[in-house]
Amino acid sequence: MEDFLNVMIETRGVVRSFPVGDGEELVVLKGIDMMIPAGKLTILKGRSGSGKTTLLNILSALDNPTSGLVYMEEREIGQMPEKEKEWIRRKEMGYVFQAVALIPVMKAYENVEFELRLSGYEGNMEERAKECLELVGLKDRMNHMPGELSGGEQQRVAIARAIAHKPKVIFADEPTGALDTNTGLGVIHLFKNLVEKEGVTIVMTTHDTNLMELGDVVYEMEDGQVIG
Repeated sequence: MEDFLNVMIETRGVVRSFPVGDGEELVVLKGIDMMIPAGKLTILKGRSGSGKTTLLNILSALDNPTSGLVYMEEREIGQMPEKEKEWIRRKEMGYVFQAVALIPVMKAYENVEFELRLSGYEGNMEERAKECLELVGLKDRMNHMPGELSGGEQQRVAIARAIAHKPKVIFADEPTGALDTNTGLGVIHLFKNLVEKEGVTIVMTTHDTNLMELGDVVYEMEDGQVIG
């Protein structure tokens, strides 16, 4: 195994296929070998249908590979029992999606605090929720309802919610897909700031060419394979 002091996640020969009827299978991932460095922003880029979201789901323990191995800090998580994977997802991982899915009847602060309760955070929840909203630049908006926030601000609340329980790694699937270019760039700069200040590892997918050069590591995907 490589030096896991510097590698958060490693995949070896990961294949993911789906049955499509008549005994046939659609192979979406075709033997992925990849290393995700710890404490960096890694971008998976590719057009729709390239397999990047399927790969992200496997890296984040939301899906299982058909074959191959997925390691997170020396633990093979690809075929781990669901109960153990659930614990890792709740304690060590955070998620940001294109659809922010904030609870509309809760203020920004309450959305973040609620995530802390769900994860069983043992520190001061009030202080941590406020700290995270300040980190994403929403100190003065924490008492606003989601409907009172712009799309970019809502995504920032979602990011604050994802980092609140101090996960080791955050997975973000097209987090800028519904945002304009300038707001999207702001989100990526926020990610890089969080990598520096929180020491978190971030893995995100995008098809936006304006954002790709900002990653510390960029993997390009095409037709279920890593090509660069």
